[in-house]
Amino acid sequence: MGLISIDGNLLVKLIIGGANEVTKNTAALNALNVFPVPDGDTGTNMAHTVQAAAKETVKQSSPKVSDVSKAASNGALRGARGNSGVILSQLFRGFAKGLEGKTTATSTDLAEALAKSSEMAYKAVMKPKEGTMLTIGRAAAEAAFEVAFDEEDIGECLKFVIERADQMLAKTPDMLPVLKQAGVVDSGGMGIVMFLKGAMKALEIQGDIELLEQAPDSVEGTHLGTINVDDIKFAYCTEFLVELTPADKRKPGITQNAEEALREYLPTIGDSVVVIEDEGLVKVHVHTNHPGKALEQSLKFGQLLNIKIDNMKQQHTENFDFSKSTEPPKALGVVVVVAGKGMAELFKGLGADVVIEGGQSMNPSADDISQAIERVNADHVIVLPNNKNIILTAEQAGKFVQGKSVHVVPTLSIPQGVACVVANSDTISLEENLAGMKEAMEAVHSGQITHAVRDTVLDGHEIKQGDFLCIYDGDIALVEKDMQSAATALIDHMLAKGGDLVSIYHGEGATAESAETLAEYISEKYPMAEVEIYDGGQPLYSYVLSVE
Repeated sequence: MGLISIDGNLLVKLIIGGANEVTKNTAALNALNVFPVPDGDTGTNMAHTVQAAAKETVKQSSPKVSDVSKAASNGALRGARGNSGVILSQLFRGFAKGLEGKTTATSTDLAEALAKSSEMAYKAVMKPKEGTMLTIGRAAAEAAFEVAFDEEDIGECLKFVIERADQMLAKTPDMLPVLKQAGVVDSGGMGIVMFLKGAMKALEIQGDIELLEQAPDSVEGTHLGTINVDDIKFAYCTEFLVELTPADKRKPGITQNAEEALREYLPTIGDSVVVIEDEGLVKVHVHTNHPGKALEQSLKFGQLLNIKIDNMKQQHTENFDFSKSTEPPKALGVVVVVAGKGMAELFKGLGADVVIEGGQSMNPSADDISQAIERVNADHVIVLPNNKNIILTAEQAGKFVQGKSVHVVPTLSIPQGVACVVANSDTISLEENLAGMKEAMEAVHSGQITHAVRDTVLDGHEIKQGDFLCIYDGDIALVEKDMQSAATALIDHMLAKGGDLVSIYHGEGATAESAETLAEYISEKYPMAEVEIYDGGQPLYSYVLSVE
């Protein structure tokens, strides 16, 4: 007789196995990026997300599959990075919904959970596309249903699911022409197949397995900034769960709603307060100088789980620049995501409240962004992701924030973000600011210069490794053999469409001198155009250009 059910302990092992397989193959998944640019990050984002899910399962001690899957869901939701990570977190969320209330799971239970998983992921995407990781998730669910009601052995079922998922993955280039053109399968779909194969490997291994640390190439470039230790007002980052005691079994006098009571009390002893109640559990996060008081107050409502207390004054790096966090309350705050020290300084100078240094290849997680939002002393917060791969993460982050209205303006580039910050005004309403930002964003056209990391044919361009790519509003417009030729060609392409204000942000591979040479070219050929130069310091892209 094969394995006919799994408990929580085995589910933890399977999730760790899946996370390890994705982590080990991070570089391979990144290499499947359709654009042959050096910032393919699907693998990095998926690895971070599954690592976050697996770490939460390791922390909890329940033998129930419902508790383990819920822990994985919570970890993935908060640890999600990039579009692939957010979709993956929704797969985990649906899987947990499908296993609610179950102590163990049979093959049919797992099939039903996979169906819920796929359903949840499709709902999370406004315009689902076939040929993506959504398709692979659905194929896995359909295969599970096809086999589970005739086959009790979970190992045999998983083999069948992997086989069908692999077959569907091979078909993704026929569903998305851009994949066929680039000669690759969908990287997010490949990540799901990797996860399933890792779970299968774990099932076949006797004994426990350890969760691998993040692969070095996955986290390169994630040193995101420094803060002055003396500026830290509250030293201890305190996180824990409260497993609620029913109201009728609490000590006399403790009748208040736990979520409301903690949300009211914790700001009196600290800041960065997050209190979220979900099905008998309250998630608590607070920065305080008195973690014991937070724990003692919470004990009134139930027992404490997963307590984590970090001394932030002993940590030399942080994801955020908190230099604005002690300013007086304001009606509207702005959080931005950028890559490059110069870019960060530019946005701070323009009035952004919190700058998260991240971007392509180093996407911040939903938890990173939600904590940044919490640091803003304002009732309304606008988030500018400045990258299409961070928009979904920012929207997910906003759902974790209590007591503030969060609005994500879907900026796709740094120049669009700059235009939005400039359009922001303290003298007009939130609605007027959002409308003004939308108008400003649409008036900006963005260009980028980077180099190709592999040979390919894409959008009619024959591209060789090392060529310089001219990207205009997200599409490859031109291909050149050297950086300056690419920059002047892209400027010509952009100004041919109109505009009289050109901004040049020079980054990796370019210099102040080369940027000045480019500016001189523009001034001579387009004397009516005004040119501004900034030291962006952005990685991977020699130039970021904008025309308004």
